[in-house]
Amino acid sequence: MNQMERQQTLDFIASNNLGEPGRYRYSRHCTQPTLYSSSYAAMVLDLLNAWDGVDKAAWLAYLQSFQEDDGLFKDPVIWNYGWYEGDPFWCGRTHLTTHVLPAMLALGGVAEKEMTFLNPWKDPDWLAGWMAEQDWGPGVDTTGNIVMNAAVLLQYARDFHHDAAAGRAVEQILDWLDTNHVDPETGLWGGLDLSDPKQLSNSVQGAYHWWVAYFYDKRPLPHWEKAMENILRTRNPLNGFGWGVHNPEDPYQSSACEDIDSLDPLCRLWMSGATRDPRVREAIEAGRERVASNRMADGGLCFYRDREFEYGHPQLYGGKNEGAMFPTWFRTLTLCLCDAALGTDTTLNFRRCPGYQF
Repeated sequence: MNQMERQQTLDFIASNNLGEPGRYRYSRHCTQPTLYSSSYAAMVLDLLNAWDGVDKAAWLAYLQSFQEDDGLFKDPVIWNYGWYEGDPFWCGRTHLTTHVLPAMLALGGVAEKEMTFLNPWKDPDWLAGWMAEQDWGPGVDTTGNIVMNAAVLLQYARDFHHDAAAGRAVEQILDWLDTNHVDPETGLWGGLDLSDPKQLSNSVQGAYHWWVAYFYDKRPLPHWEKAMENILRTRNPLNGFGWGVHNPEDPYQSSACEDIDSLDPLCRLWMSGATRDPRVREAIEAGRERVASNRMADGGLCFYRDREFEYGHPQLYGGKNEGAMFPTWFRTLTLCLCDAALGTDTTLNFRRCPGYQF
């Protein structure tokens, strides 16, 4: 990131601190600290190596205080409301935990309690049935979140709690994905109509989530050349990667999710040396410029332009053309991935931890 982008980002993060270590609100419209916002702040500071004056120990203790006995983290502010009602696997405590864990590692700590929640996933027969029962058709994008949450937490249990059974479960998930519901002609799952840009976008968004687990374990993506061609096809006329999955009223004003879901695998394929296709580099360069255009006057980044966005709870609300903590983190991560791939910023800190940011 250039110096101006860096300073705007850090100033925006600081503007949402509520006065104590780790207590961050989501945007200027919000009044309460949330664990998501705290985690986003820690991950951004870690990416940018911007820890001067931060009481890491106090912040770490604050995050640890929200871990439950089964190993997952729960935020009482957003618990059982909106998207989070009933603790759904795609966006409930599992999703939150995949954000808290890398934030804790950035602060110098590991979750104190082991994730006994994961015990069923360590049974090979149970896991095979669980994978098979997911939606591998129209809902493949949601399945992406579900499978990623399980895989990332299992990778964490393997690497930081030294759980060998969790490691075997990770291998089983990736082996299953290698051979089930993946089209060798497209490199994608779901069987959607890829001539429809919106369905293509859905397919790539689903795959992105478990590709993260593949990349973390340095495992080749199945049929990656075909997948790469389809990722490149998600680029829209404004050089973002949205086709209306998240913003049907203005589809080319792509969301933070749509952009990273295509740019992350392109950047990682480029950085790994798997490809030197000039189309990939050009898409990364143009995509980076488009992502940067989502910088708002308050210094933060927005989920998408010209629309408000609530992340499932009123305390996770960002106003129209205003910065908010989730898109500021996710778009900052996207910019940093692009810069790392392009070799334009060598000061970035990608800490090795399962999940979105490593």
